[in-house]
Amino acid sequence: MTILFVLLSIALLVLLIVWAKLNPFLAFLIASIVAGFLLGLPIDQIAGSVQKGMGNLLGDLVVVIVMGAMLGKLVAESGAAQRIAGFLMGLFGEKKITWAMSLTGLIVGIPLFYNVGFVLLVPLAFTVAYQYRLSAVYVGIPLLAALSVTHGFLPPHPSPAALVAQFEANMGLTLFYGLLITLPTVAIAGPLFATRLKKIESKPLETFQAETLPESELPGIANSLITALLPVFLLISTTIISFWLPETHSLSQLFKFLGDPGIVMLISVLYATYSLGIRRKTSMKKLMENYTQATKDIAMILLIVAGAGALKQIFTDSGVSQEIAEGLQSWSVHPLILAWTITAIIRVCVGSATVAGLTTAGIIAPIIHTMNVDPNLLVLAIGAGSLMFSHFNDAGFWMYKEFFNLSIKDTIKTWSLMETLVAVIGLFGVLLLDLFI
Repeated sequence: MTILFVLLSIALLVLLIVWAKLNPFLAFLIASIVAGFLLGLPIDQIAGSVQKGMGNLLGDLVVVIVMGAMLGKLVAESGAAQRIAGFLMGLFGEKKITWAMSLTGLIVGIPLFYNVGFVLLVPLAFTVAYQYRLSAVYVGIPLLAALSVTHGFLPPHPSPAALVAQFEANMGLTLFYGLLITLPTVAIAGPLFATRLKKIESKPLETFQAETLPESELPGIANSLITALLPVFLLISTTIISFWLPETHSLSQLFKFLGDPGIVMLISVLYATYSLGIRRKTSMKKLMENYTQATKDIAMILLIVAGAGALKQIFTDSGVSQEIAEGLQSWSVHPLILAWTITAIIRVCVGSATVAGLTTAGIIAPIIHTMNVDPNLLVLAIGAGSLMFSHFNDAGFWMYKEFFNLSIKDTIKTWSLMETLVAVIGLFGVLLLDLFI
């Protein structure tokens, strides 16, 4: 009966989001409270469990997610993203334009949240398509594949960052493994898949054409690249150094401190404030206005993460984790495949990659110690599953359809299939890494 009550709680969550069109944060709260009643938690403890779950998860993530939003906003507003895109297109040339768009999506997508990256970079893709007289879909899909993968696989994006916190994984290692899987995934689901889309006609609306800054107002390419990629450099380098230094070394604790994701993001934002702001004569008032707007943009993401933490805590405090562990141990399914499958099913039902990933984490986090699997790879398996087959219930599906001005049929043939390729190839990449780690 316990497993049935867990399934009923998740079904309620799906119905509230999909059928009742309820805000995901409210849906998580209601599902958490109902789960507490069903699973037999004392009525006076349910509210406390909900509050504890929200506080524990957000305590690890607020700095990372908010600072990531601030960095992404500045990279966009300063013209650094435009500079990177222009540089890569000039470097690759017309014949390899899809590879240039993929690389642009990867580099710019690391500090930018998905929706911001979409709105910022898709108009640039339209400009490139118009300039070279190519199909906008052919040019745009490689870019969007890269943005999707960074959103689902790589910290400091909200879902993978939250999964790292819930599974007590190492953010630097997760990022490193994620990059190893990201490159082939983007190559196949992006430029290679796009070769089959050259004949799909797309007439993007004029409203969505790029508003580019004058060349003289853009930051330099070195400044743009270093600032956008600084979190990646810091996370990976401090992780490597921490593994290399003995615990007793005098600098070991210092590098562990510097490698903390929150500290990494703080350093990155402070550097960006100087390199893309103060150094380029942008007023401190303008910079702080950008940062304030960035925090408003991701407020709902933070609330959804908090709601997922509440559901996880209800599962933990009710003791359901032990019964789930015993049930899953009888399944002859690889834990990574199981996690990917659960996430993919929730993703197809709910539409939100973030909700799908965090809901699965709530089920699996309490029993991860029984699964005998690398937590960093578990983060990536769930991240891949969370991108499975985007369709009518996903806002990204409709953004793509409207921006590219496509029919439903062509949207499914291009966007939905690309997202499915990302999910499946990502899983294969995780399983391949699992053989060697």
